[in-house]
Order: sequence, then C-alpha cells, then structure tokens
Amino acid sequence: MEDYDLFDRSTQAIIYGFQQRAIQRMIDFDFLCKRETPSVAAVIRPTQGAAVSYHKAFWGSKEVVVPVYKTLQMAIKKHPNADVMINFSSFRSAFPTSKEALESDTIRTVVIIAEGVPERQSRHLIKIAEEKNKRIIGPATVGGIKAGAFKIGNTAGTTENIILSKLYRPGSVGFVSKSGGLSNEMNFMISTCTDGIYEGIAIGGDRYPGSRLIDHIMRYEVNPKIKMLVSLGEIGGKDEYAIVDALKSGKITKPLVIWVAGTAAKILPSGLQFGHAGAMAGSDMETAEAKNKALRDAGAIVPGSYEDLDKKIRETFDKLKQEGKIEPIEDFEPPKIPVNFNDAIRLGLVRRPTDVIVTISDDRGDVPTFAGVGLDTIIRDNKSIGYVIGLLWFKRELPEFAQEFIEIVIKLTADHGPAVSGAHNAIITARAGKDLMSALASGILTIGPRFGGAISDAAKYVRDALQKGMKPQEFVKYMKDVAKINIPGIGHRIKSVQNPDVRVQLLKEFVFKNFPKHPHLDFALEVEKITTAKRNNLILNVDGCIGITFLDLLENLDYTPEEIEDVIYSEALNGLFVLGRSIGMMGHVFDQKRQRAGLYRQPWDEILFSS
Repeated sequence: MEDYDLFDRSTQAIIYGFQQRAIQRMIDFDFLCKRETPSVAAVIRPTQGAAVSYHKAFWGSKEVVVPVYKTLQMAIKKHPNADVMINFSSFRSAFPTSKEALESDTIRTVVIIAEGVPERQSRHLIKIAEEKNKRIIGPATVGGIKAGAFKIGNTAGTTENIILSKLYRPGSVGFVSKSGGLSNEMNFMISTCTDGIYEGIAIGGDRYPGSRLIDHIMRYEVNPKIKMLVSLGEIGGKDEYAIVDALKSGKITKPLVIWVAGTAAKILPSGLQFGHAGAMAGSDMETAEAKNKALRDAGAIVPGSYEDLDKKIRETFDKLKQEGKIEPIEDFEPPKIPVNFNDAIRLGLVRRPTDVIVTISDDRGDVPTFAGVGLDTIIRDNKSIGYVIGLLWFKRELPEFAQEFIEIVIKLTADHGPAVSGAHNAIITARAGKDLMSALASGILTIGPRFGGAISDAAKYVRDALQKGMKPQEFVKYMKDVAKINIPGIGHRIKSVQNPDVRVQLLKEFVFKNFPKHPHLDFALEVEKITTAKRNNLILNVDGCIGITFLDLLENLDYTPEEIEDVIYSEALNGLFVLGRSIGMMGHVFDQKRQRAGLYRQPWDEILFSS
C-alpha cells in the first residue's frame, strides 16, 4: 500500500465497541465489492466477562465468525495485520482508547466517531499522531469509504445507497468534506456527474479535527488513480485557507471543485453556530463568502451556489474526458446481498411457518398481555393471583369465587411439613450446597403418583364414574375388582373420621357456600361413607378433595365436557399442586441456608442393614 492510501482491498479494522449494525454493513460492503476476506478483523467489548467471545455475521448468505476481545491489546496481538481502529466508544472514553491505539505498533489509522470529545484531548491525540506519522479521522465523523475496497462503519448508508452511488468499484474522484451528513448526497451527486468516487472522507465538524481537508486533498493529489478533487467546507475556522495556499503555490495541480457551505449566515443573527462545533464565523475571513472568493481567486472551481455544484463537477469531469485523462472504469454487476430475515418478514418477502403456537400471552408490544388483558391493567386494577392464573391457564377472566378457590388451593398445598418427600429432598439438596433452583427441582421431581399425583387421578376416576352413571357402591367395587387400585384421593396415614383433616374441611366449607352445584364432591362424600365404614382413615384426603372440587368449579363455570377433558389432559390440576407446594419447598430451602446447615447424612439407626 502506498503512503497516500489509507485503505485497500486487504485492509482490516478493529472495531472498538460492539456495533452489530456497523459490523454487518461493513462486511456486506466487502461482499458487494467481491473482497476475498472481511474487513472486520476483531471487535473490542470491554464490558464482556470473557476474555474472548465470538460474534456471528453474514458473508452473503453464509455466516462468518468475528472474535470479540475484552481489551485492545489482545486484539492487536492476535491480529497484527489490522491497521485501522474504528472507535465507537463514547466521548468520555474516546480519548484513552484512541490514545492506546495510536501508541500501538500496528494501528496506523484511528477513526473517532464520538462527538463532544474535549478540544484539549483532541489536540493531544493530534500531537501523538504527528509524532508517530499516523492518521486520525474525526472526532465527530461518520468515517469514510474507499470505493470497492473498504468502508468505515455506517458510512454511505444502506446497500441500496452504495449500489446507487456505484461505490462497489472505484471511480476517479477524491472527495473530502467536513460534513458527514452531506456525504451520502455527495456520493450520489458525484456518481451521476462522473465515473464515481475513488475515496471519500468526512473529517468531522470539530474545531480541531484529527486531519484537515488539506491533508486528504494532498493525499489525493499524489494518487495517480485520482483525476479530480471535490470538497465541501463550511463556515467557521480557516482550514480552507490552507487549500488556498496550496493552490497558489502549485502544490495542487488537479482540478478542484469546492463549495464552502454557510452563505446563509449573513441573513441570520451574528454568533449563530451551524451544528458543528467549528461552524461559526469569528471574523470576516471565516465567513463562507470570504472563503469561497479566496478559493475561486486561487484557481479552485467554485460554483455560484450549492445548487450549481453538480454542474461544475460534471463540466470538470467532461473536460478531463475530452483531454483523455480519464481511463475507462471496469464495471461489474455487484452480487446481491441477501435480505436479512427480519427485514424480509417486515417487507412481506418471505413466508416462514412458525414453530410454536402461543395463545395465552404476547410480549411483543409496549405492554405484555395475558389472554388479551394488558399487564398494566392487571396491576392498576389490583387483580389477584387467581385472576392471573385464570388468564394464563384457562384463558378466561374467572369470577371472584373461582379466583378465591384457586388461591385457597394454593394456600392449602403450600406446605405439609419437612417430612414429606418433596420438602425432604429440597432440604437435603440445599444442605448439599446446591443452589435454589437445583434444590427446588429435586423436590418438585418427587411429585407423582404417590405424592401429589392423586389430585389428577381422583378427578379422572370420579368424573369417569359420574359420566358412566355409577352409584357410589358400584364405583368402590369397580376400583377394587376392575381397576385393581386403591381409590385415588381416599385415605390418609394419620387423619381419620375422628381426627379430620382441617384442610379438607375448609375446602368443603368454601365449596358448599360458593358453588351453586357440586355433584363431584357430593359423589365423593358418598364414597367416603362407604370406605370409612371399612376403616376410619379411608377419608377423602386433601389431594382428592382438590381434584374433585376443581371439577365442580369447571361445572360452575359452564365448561363443556370436552373443555373439562382438555383441562385434565393439560395437567392443570397437578399444576395447582406444583405451584402451591413450591412455595413451601423454597421456604425450606431458605430455612436451611439461613441456618448454614451442613451436609445431611441419614442416621444408621434409621436404616435396616440386611445381608
């Protein structure tokens, strides 16, 4: 690479700051230009935990991996061929990160995107760059582009803009501007009036840019592939007078079309600043009119107004063609950049079948919804947990008695002491030093046919009996002789007719008081009379009572038989037990962790050793 070239088709950059869109746009440009390798060598993301991670980007329709490092030094060590750093860090950290890059052995060009970098810091960076013969573009720049070779960040906009402006292959024009905002317009203007841009740079609008208009113009002057120069200056400062001096001294020999923006300032209040920090005239010499006149007098091609700039560019290029100084450009059809999937969906270009159907919630909008009800409404109206469960489990706004029933069930099942298998397993796991989720999972995984599972089975068998029109006595006989299992939901190890389960009594009281009809509970209580006549502990237990009264709840909500079947099949009954019992299991885990309880070992005297 010649000294006058900052970039070529093999240039690779290190991106400081995880800018996914900019990274992809750079690589898309590389693909469009038919580069052999991506221009993004690595990314610096100082906030990541790992020393190295990886980011996937698209190279056409395929994917490539870009390494992401925690520090610049790691990236430099791993990628010594990367000689450009594009710095997306904020104005607060732009100085130390740019300084580190300038002081490195391998980085020769630093691009500073941030606005608001203190002028004292900018001057310090400029001094380092001059001492080490390095280049700075910015601060407050959108960057630049070398057509057909290398693009800085988001410069030149979308792929459509790049193709429209023919930036996928080099032209004959060297362009430099203070304004980044006008770069896209100028790229297109130059492409319509000439054979296109060879290189375009936006130096940024600060009072102390890292490189000046004249610096890039002189690079273009000695580049034999650049045949003419185009530049945009602006009101404020005296940088354009360096161009005037170079024109007068004959250092600039190529035709230069230039316009200094800000001629409207004369009709505006004095002291008004035009956007950029440097765009404010402090003396007559710094006005746009004075600079345009000085440039015109020195031999630059200066239009009468910005509206005539394209005409001057076209006239200048046509004259060079007539003189035989413009070589034909080898053009080609750039490859198509595949449309990003999300963009294709937005534009209606593809149909992709979904993988999952969700009917209970939607979090794509500003406010998540549960079964169509906004979460903000739920919170503001102080809706109950039972109401939320109704939306998410049954897709219905349940009446208050149904909400209260669900909350009673959750309270009744919240805990049954430390001895039952779920709580016991959670305690042992917690004492083994495992985390909350592991301890809770070990307890939940014991829920099944012998622990908690009777809820669903009790509902299933009682419902089946009622549908078949069985009498209670027939049902008991059927379970014994045909199903050959104990009746789910009947029987308790401790409780009996004389020592009833308070939880069952509370649930029955609520149902009798609030449910207009309760056929399943009535049937189960008749069955209980038969079973307790045989043994007084064969009572309706809490699991059975929950499952059976839940069926009555569905009856009172006017569920159809098919809908009731769906609820049972979905295991919503087991869900109530899991939800409730998880409260107690977590409580036991917290209890053990508060105590700093050590590893549990079952005592020998609780084990029968037998050979």
